[in-house]
Amino acid sequence: MLNTFARSAVSKVVDPIGRWLLRIGLTPDAVTLIGTAGVVAGAVILFPLGHLLAGTLVITAFVLFDLIDGAMARARGYGTPFGVVLDATCDRIADGAVFGAIAYYCFTTGKTTTGVAALLCLVSAQVISYVKARADSVQLPIGGALAERAERNLLGLFGTGLAGLGLTAALPILLWILAVASCLTVVQRLLQVRASYQRQQQANP
Repeated sequence: MLNTFARSAVSKVVDPIGRWLLRIGLTPDAVTLIGTAGVVAGAVILFPLGHLLAGTLVITAFVLFDLIDGAMARARGYGTPFGVVLDATCDRIADGAVFGAIAYYCFTTGKTTTGVAALLCLVSAQVISYVKARADSVQLPIGGALAERAERNLLGLFGTGLAGLGLTAALPILLWILAVASCLTVVQRLLQVRASYQRQQQANP
């Protein structure tokens, strides 16, 4: 739901960066891989050690690469099918690393219920993306949803960042909000696919 607004709001900032990176010889695919590596490293190294604020700052910085690679593709004038698949794959890896690391931190520090929320966020995130990909593969177009990647990043990283600043209650509250929203989004996605199929059947009786 936030994807359209977030990307349009920051395009004026990231587009010049994308053009500059192209000029120095980087490709969108390289930036995608760098961003993913940074997110994974920040999550699996810092979160399990309890460095929530540092991990949040590192991950947030590298999450921005997800916007920059798109800006580079626009500046170049084209994307590639491989780039689309690579970007989606790396997004899933990054999501898994972030919420897996949060879950590990929670379980190893006695925050079991918060860890369960993190696992729900992890699993539902993969399912939400999988449903969208499968719908696309069978030509059943669907629109936006309640909790997409932008919402996951926003709520998850706000939770860890605030917890790192000492507001420990923020992490369970925001993770459970995200977990419920994500589970609802799985249902929403399936309903969208069914509605798309029904429209397709009505258009081609």
